[in-house]
Amino acid sequence: SLSVSVAHHFISVTACDEAFYVHAIEEHCLAKFRFDMEALDQRDWCNWEDTVESYGELTNCTYLIALKMDCFWPNRLVDEFFIGIHRLYFWNCSLSGRLLSDPPTDILGPFIAVPVLVTLLMTALVVWRSKRNEGMV
Repeated sequence: SLSVSVAHHFISVTACDEAFYVHAIEEHCLAKFRFDMEALDQRDWCNWEDTVESYGELTNCTYLIALKMDCFWPNRLVDEFFIGIHRLYFWNCSLSGRLLSDPPTDILGPFIAVPVLVTLLMTALVVWRSKRNEGMV
């Protein structure tokens, strides 16, 4: 029918050309990111302050190309692209970067002690109020 052929034509015209999208982000976005990363010492790749601008530009570039090509963003191709970026440039960052650790005791202590003390105080207040009301009956 006419509506099916019009719908098929509309879908085929607006559909994202995935192969061309991958080619475009590799040619335009990855080339610039690669240039920026090669300008850094490899030991600085895990330093977020040194790479955040290039990484943000890379992300924005993939978005802008998706927008121009009528592709959804983010999408499976972008996910795979960034997984490849992380495997190539950031694979060793968890070992050489800043490891997560507990905060110092003087900061962590109050976050533990205050709720415990408030709980004990509220329990004591409820018990005291209930014993006081028993005598009034």
